[in-house]
Amino acid sequence: MKNLPLIILLAIFPTLSFAKAPNCYSWPMNMTKMWMRNARIVDFKNLEESKTKITLLASEKKGKDLYTQIYHFIFYDKKGNTYEVITKSDSSYEECSISNVSSYLISKNYTSF
Repeated sequence: MKNLPLIILLAIFPTLSFAKAPNCYSWPMNMTKMWMRNARIVDFKNLEESKTKITLLASEKKGKDLYTQIYHFIFYDKKGNTYEVITKSDSSYEECSISNVSSYLISKNYTSF
């Protein structure tokens, strides 16, 4: 029972350590859709935007109101194909488009019918 206070502290600590970050997924998502179109990976007109899965992987505070954010997007097209992309960009609470967006295609899966 000596470890009970330590276990409780470790269970509560992760909830206390998360700082609020700006909700700036739209800027990297839109820039990634343009990048995929320009790279001829997929045209954003063929994407099912309502099915897009968005996950904030990391948000690092770099200054008073400056964050570097890493997002994971899974895009679905009308044929059921998926495109997984990781993005990196800088944002703040006032401006989501502080920096360019670096996009990395990590997976594309085609369904076969």
